[in-house]
Amino acid sequence: MKRRPLRRSSQRGIALLEALIAVVILALGLLGTIGLQARSYAALSDSAMRAEATIAADRLIGIMSNDAVNLAGYQVALDARAPAALAPWAAETTAAMPGARYSVTVVPEAQRTRVAIEIHWQRKQGDADSSHLVTAYIR
Repeated sequence: MKRRPLRRSSQRGIALLEALIAVVILALGLLGTIGLQARSYAALSDSAMRAEATIAADRLIGIMSNDAVNLAGYQVALDARAPAALAPWAAETTAAMPGARYSVTVVPEAQRTRVAIEIHWQRKQGDADSSHLVTAYIR
């Protein structure tokens, strides 16, 4: 059996087909990278808000530690109006975290007082609330 040599005409367009396949593979890779970038941005935004909530809670714990005899005056329920002792902190926190909601729970115990500060925020309109809870003990 004799093999017929391939004619040059049967190879026409192969380079173009290879180039199109390479472009499709590259496009899929770029779309995956764009999706990863969007998720990364969302995670970065959420971690920034969580850090801001931690800083705000730490600031309030410092304020409360210096005013240990009036700890009950700092208690506030979620979405309630801030008491006078908490008003400056509340203003700073809502300025740093627009739309932030917070609650402060003060529970006296035998030798110390447990303070739980919970801060809620939304990353985007319509998203579920994210929250951060910090618990501290003040003597």
